[in-house]
Amino acid sequence: MAESQKKPVPYEEDFYAWTVDQAARLRARASFDNRGDIDWDNAAEELTSLGNSEESEIESRLNVLVIRLLKWAYQPDGRSSGWKGTIVEQRRRLHRRLRRSPSLHRHPGEVLAEEYDSARLLAAGETQLPENVFPLACPFTIEDILNADFYPEVD
Repeated sequence: MAESQKKPVPYEEDFYAWTVDQAARLRARASFDNRGDIDWDNAAEELTSLGNSEESEIESRLNVLVIRLLKWAYQPDGRSSGWKGTIVEQRRRLHRRLRRSPSLHRHPGEVLAEEYDSARLLAAGETQLPENVFPLACPFTIEDILNADFYPEVD
């Protein structure tokens, strides 16, 4: 079944899936519409960009969250209400994005290793601890990271 013949994804149910669907529909129409009144290809690209921005937002919030969890675990003397507030806020915003675009619910787990690599370096810089203090692989599961009750302790 052609993309434009599939049932449309409702905007209100899944923003990201809607952007992907609408971009595909615009591209399909572009090949049949030679009138030139609408720049279908660029409209489709803009919709794709909107969807990509949803992914980027999740990645950014995940990165900040992992940095704070690393700092929480590996620099316990520096723990503050500000760190805890950042952890709470990043989780809240991640959950909101994932509720708004349920088709992206796997995305945090898919990008965790890449985001961890960056977060590890940034956490080392922010804490002034040597990089080798932080494990090479993420010591937290995505479930832990997103769990509102999870605050890591390192033995």
